[in-house]
Amino acid sequence: MVLPLINPEIYAWVILPLLIFLARILDVSMETIRVVFISRGIRLYATVIAFVEIVIWLLAVEVVMRDLSNIGNFLAFTFGFAAGTYIGLLVEERLSIGMVIIRIITTGEPVDAIVSYLRSEDHGVTTLDAKGSRGDVTMIISLVKRRDVSRIIDHITIWNPRAFFSIEDVKNVHEGIFRQRDAGSFPQRLRSQLHPGKRQ
Repeated sequence: MVLPLINPEIYAWVILPLLIFLARILDVSMETIRVVFISRGIRLYATVIAFVEIVIWLLAVEVVMRDLSNIGNFLAFTFGFAAGTYIGLLVEERLSIGMVIIRIITTGEPVDAIVSYLRSEDHGVTTLDAKGSRGDVTMIISLVKRRDVSRIIDHITIWNPRAFFSIEDVKNVHEGIFRQRDAGSFPQRLRSQLHPGKRQ
């Protein structure tokens, strides 16, 4: 029902497409985050998001199908899908959910500096002596929270810009030494779902 004070043309070609656009941004952003939660094994939040997401999607589709002649609704629907995907990825990156394994291969004195830094930050560290294609190397392995990765990489590149490192996602962990944070806020409680390991 269109409010009497709103011009029907403005409502049909401006307000309604804008509402569809915003609804699509919201539901696709939630979908992107839900997929990430599923891949990380966070079942409860993924289920709640799925419910809200599908309700919003059904409302948006119902509005579009009601007036198939309105190209503005179609464009709002498709652009909202694209924008929602992008925003969802930004939100997931901001939350920095989950844990990763960092493998660092390096030689010389920077090994001790990197290991000391990781341990000083309460990250568990395993070192292995190995042979690379150009001689003896040391492999440093550490399981860290995703939000700490950029800071760790910054330190690695300061001490040894030529160090090789790789980063891999981890779905589940059990036990271990992990950097502790206050778990009071929602994002921090969310992250705690993914790393149940205990400090040793």
